Amino acid sequence: MATLPNRPKDNPWKLKTPPGTSEYTMHTDEKDGKQILVCTVGSTVLHYDARCIDDLHAMLKKAGDWVELGGADEQKPAKEGTVEAWGRSEANPVGGWYGLKKGLRGRFGAYVPPLMEELGLCELEHNAKNNRIRAK
Repeated sequence: MATLPNRPKDNPWKLKTPPGTSEYTMHTDEKDGKQILVCTVGSTVLHYDARCIDDLHAMLKKAGDWVELGGADEQKPAKEGTVEAWGRSEANPVGGWYGLKKGLRGRFGAYVPPLMEELGLCELEHNAKNNRIRAK
């Protein structure tokens, strides 16, 4: 993977959700032979396929403008046209969920974009709600 450097558990990225209301960490690990993102929010641990960074960046470049984030839990439907909907769509490059832990596969639109901002790949809004992202 070209974009995402390895980041160990003892030196995670320290991030905040787009509105700045929740802090969490992300680090890289390996599972079943592929690089994953480990997102720790309080005592909850979520896993995302690490290729989501390159894939989402490519989608945003193709979109060419702001895209709404639309973070939602796995059990709730994602608003069409949002990063969250794309992160679980059969039309994305992995053909479905980037989230890897059944029951905790959602919230892609809340937790992945701040890492992309940290990596310098996007512009991200930080309003109280309805935030958007666009590729740099």
